[in-house]
Amino acid sequence: DSCYAGMFVGCTSLTTAPELPATTLATKCYYRMFRDCTSLTTAPELPATTLGGSCYSNMFSGCTSLTTTPQLPATTLADECYRAMFGGCVSLSASTDFSNVTSVGSGSCTSMFAGCTGITSIPSLIVGGDYMFEGCTSLTEIPVVRHGYAYMFRGCTALTSAIINGISGGKHMFRGCTSLTGVTGTVYPG
Repeated sequence: DSCYAGMFVGCTSLTTAPELPATTLATKCYYRMFRDCTSLTTAPELPATTLGGSCYSNMFSGCTSLTTTPQLPATTLADECYRAMFGGCVSLSASTDFSNVTSVGSGSCTSMFAGCTGITSIPSLIVGGDYMFEGCTSLTEIPVVRHGYAYMFRGCTALTSAIINGISGGKHMFRGCTSLTGVTGTVYPG
């Protein structure tokens, strides 16, 4: 557990990451591994398909020069596995595609892209999480929202419309979305 946690935290001159070939990850394996590596522009491939709890939590948080996210092939997400993984990565323009995910653990995507002010769109929204896209101020469009999460889009000030499909829950989901002019779909009591 925690085998490479914090390994490169704050290495502000690091521009390339080492290869990370593991396909099975222990709990907190890569926790905060590259946090605040502000010169890192490209994330390494992450081929793991078996994830331990919090394995990628905060891995790239604060990597302000990171421009793309790696593919994340796991279909079953462990508890908090992607928590704040890309939080504050302001140079990202798109989020990860989650169309392959079949099972989601508790808090697995909480704050995953919070504060990523460069993200303009989301390719798919099969999974979600509390605060997942909070403060993504350039986000203008989202796919159909099928699950409600607390504060998921809070402060996404460029978001103008949303389509929801039978969600229950989602406390303050669109709070502070000051450009939101229309929402279509159905909300059920939680």
